[in-house]
Amino acid sequence: MKRNDDILWKAALEDLFDDFLRFFYADADKLFDFEKGFQYLDKELDQLFPPDAGNYAPRYVDKLIKVFTKGGDEEWVLIHVEVHGYTDHDFAKRMFQYYYRILDQYDKPITAFAIFADTGKNFGPQFYERAFLGTKVYYSYNTFKIIDQDDAELEASNNPFAMAVLSAKLALSRNLVNDQQLFDLAYDLAKRLLSKKMPKDKIRKVMSFLRYYLRFENPEMFTKFEQEVAILTERSITMGIEEFLLDRAEKQGIEKGIERGIEKGIEKGREEGREEELIKVVTNLIVQLGLANEQIAAIAEVPVSFVKTIRDGLNK
Repeated sequence: MKRNDDILWKAALEDLFDDFLRFFYADADKLFDFEKGFQYLDKELDQLFPPDAGNYAPRYVDKLIKVFTKGGDEEWVLIHVEVHGYTDHDFAKRMFQYYYRILDQYDKPITAFAIFADTGKNFGPQFYERAFLGTKVYYSYNTFKIIDQDDAELEASNNPFAMAVLSAKLALSRNLVNDQQLFDLAYDLAKRLLSKKMPKDKIRKVMSFLRYYLRFENPEMFTKFEQEVAILTERSITMGIEEFLLDRAEKQGIEKGIERGIEKGIEKGREEGREEELIKVVTNLIVQLGLANEQIAAIAEVPVSFVKTIRDGLNK
């Protein structure tokens, strides 16, 4: 999976986490205290699973979120979410390792979700089991396979997370359609998204997820899609992506000198007329996020040739 996919999913899970809970739990508003918000324990999760702690398969997206409940003996529960985009035969074992390490650290109720964002029909382990001489361990968790979801049910939903799932499912059909077919399907989805009864900020976040999760073979199709969406939404094509994708870059320590993220860097570069600020922004997008030239040009509002020159210089 490409690096920007990873960041897009992390952003979606944070920006739409209340919708995520309502998507999976019909009585979410009775179970969880949304007014208390959520706490994302990414650093704590990394400490539990440092890169050199063992021969674990590369993680795609992992989130550990503290969620407060309404009533009951426990003040809060931990919800472990993993989005997985490749076949991994040790996946179920690793989910179990997550469980017992998190339990040992926090001693709180835990529920776990595995979201499978791959195209393999036969991959989707639902439990881990191990037995030896009368001792047995069985651990199961919630699973959700994107390609197995019903399009009609997702389309009928007014839940923003459902529309994000539909966007991801469309992107996973990349090998089944050509660029024009993908464009037409994505444009139709964008129109339906705008007709949904959702808060405008949620629509914009899902729209950004759709735009940057798509993969066109011809880069010009991405530019065309950006332009058509801009016309459709009557907004600047750069709105949205800086606010959630690149803000995550700031949180991960990317270009710490730009205090409020790459979006502020772009504004600073334009206001002060300093080309070096734009060079820093474009360099970050190339090196840290792995975006295509056309995507970077759309975000930074610079010519594609400007991006290409910087990329060529980095490759020397």
